[in-house]
Amino acid sequence: MQLDHVAVAGETLEEAAETIENALGVPMQPGGLHERFGTHNRLLGLGDGLYIEAIAIDPSAPRPPRARWFGLDRFSGPARLTNWICRTDDLSGALWRLPLAGEPVNLTRGNLAWVMAVPRNGGLPFDNLHPALIEWRSPHPGVVLTQSNCTLRRLIVSHPEAAALRRMVGPLLEDPRVIYEPGAPALAAEIDTPDGLRHLH
Repeated sequence: MQLDHVAVAGETLEEAAETIENALGVPMQPGGLHERFGTHNRLLGLGDGLYIEAIAIDPSAPRPPRARWFGLDRFSGPARLTNWICRTDDLSGALWRLPLAGEPVNLTRGNLAWVMAVPRNGGLPFDNLHPALIEWRSPHPGVVLTQSNCTLRRLIVSHPEAAALRRMVGPLLEDPRVIYEPGAPALAAEIDTPDGLRHLH
């Protein structure tokens, strides 16, 4: 597996995007709609093919027949970094190793196509801090995003059971940028920007 992107959720898409822009000092780029889950997003390209996603429930979309991904049905409060997503070329194999990630859902948006593992209740284990799993069936969106001259330095995954999460995920994801720390459930990213090191929480 490889780190693919991180997501900032908000009660509105504007709040999620503004949180990223204010933290990093760079503008977001347009995204689109996810009809299957009734959400919409904006994107920000990072170095090394990564990106940041601002995501929220689309108020103009009908309620989907199943729980929305990333636990968005239960999201409230300030916009914040909520999820990290890892890509794999073999989602079935990854789910055999990490079955708590959910079940495969086929998705498309414009010329993008992918399969995402989503739990039936929408929320991931470890207080939503278990990585979401994705397998791209189209070119990766990172290749078409305008680069922001921002690069992820570290992603800190804090949880009371951080050691257990590391034992589950670590053997499949060898990425020194991902740090597991005991503490209250939270995600934090350290990002190098044109104006220096910035923090996204």
